Amino acid sequence: MTTLPLFTAPGRFLRGNLHTHTTRSDGKLPTEQVIGLYRDAGYDFLAITDHFLARYDWPLVDTRSFRDQRFTTLLGAELHAPRTEMSDLWHIVAVGLPPDFAPPTPEETGPALARRAREAGAFVGMPHPAWYSLSLADAETLDAAHAVEIYNHGCQQMHDKGDGAYLLDGMLDKGHRLLAYACDDAHFRSPDFGGAWIELKAGANEPDDILEALKAGQFYSTQGPRIEAIAVTGDSIEVSCSPVKGVLAVGCGFKMSYKFADSMTRAVLPLEPLTASPWFRIVITGEDGRRAWSNPVWMASLATPV
Repeated sequence: MTTLPLFTAPGRFLRGNLHTHTTRSDGKLPTEQVIGLYRDAGYDFLAITDHFLARYDWPLVDTRSFRDQRFTTLLGAELHAPRTEMSDLWHIVAVGLPPDFAPPTPEETGPALARRAREAGAFVGMPHPAWYSLSLADAETLDAAHAVEIYNHGCQQMHDKGDGAYLLDGMLDKGHRLLAYACDDAHFRSPDFGGAWIELKAGANEPDDILEALKAGQFYSTQGPRIEAIAVTGDSIEVSCSPVKGVLAVGCGFKMSYKFADSMTRAVLPLEPLTASPWFRIVITGEDGRRAWSNPVWMASLATPV
């Protein structure tokens, strides 16, 4: 049996949100209040990712003074440059930027801007792809991305467009080894706070440790349900979790394996329906309908991709 490294690695799980807005761009609440809300709700870390645009005076909000032994912050921004097939602007979440990250030049494209952010040390995500109809063709040009937003709570609340699975799975089917994270994208103009986050395994609650774990895929995403272990044997996938009503292994195309029952804390899924898929990912659904998502697992290595 091979248990995924996330669940056997040293360290502890930290709760964090990677996509958040304040009054420095189009959010309703000031930075200090936003940080206080997340800290008081039991989060361990937070990235403020205000829109990095000239009309907001290029905000890369310096939150380092809010760090302490219990709670830390990562510097980040939602980056923009022209354009995608369906939108005037790219939307690119970059977490772990240096405070002096320069605004884009007029000639800089979205993919080039994402490359520069990654080269500067950032974890790069494709946010709310359904919200702005990001096509698979456009996404394939974003070659610096680490991850796709599998779920964006704000976009689900306000637009019914919070699910990024179509893009993630399309990219996986084309061989792109991307990760998946969920987030609030909180603007505090709707009930968009505390609806989705990541549980990340790190050796310490420090920005460098968190960034290293992010890039290594040492996390899962959730709206509340807990994934406690995922293991693969020769003919099955075993999932341990908090009580749920459904455990699903999603593969390429329509390939899947699943089990539904009341109050399951362990499910054994046959691997045979997924043998022709190079990857799978786990989705669990709680009794209240809230979900949790693993990162993709590649059959060839039975390890989370980097």
